[in-house]
Amino acid sequence: MENNREQKAGRLCFRDWLHDEEGVGVVEVILILVVLIALIVIFKDQLTALVNSIFSGISDSVESLAS
Repeated sequence: MENNREQKAGRLCFRDWLHDEEGVGVVEVILILVVLIALIVIFKDQLTALVNSIFSGISDSVESLAS
């Protein structure tokens, strides 16, 4: 009798484990990171030029304020 209860409890836990969606968030985060890294690699030259332009503008503004 006790063994039968343990088997049923084991099957219920296994079914719960199969339907558990807790790990879906982790998979989504990993996929988003992969896409972001791919975009950065693809547009690396354009992003570098943009960042350099922004920092150059900031540097010029700071120099004009200091003068």
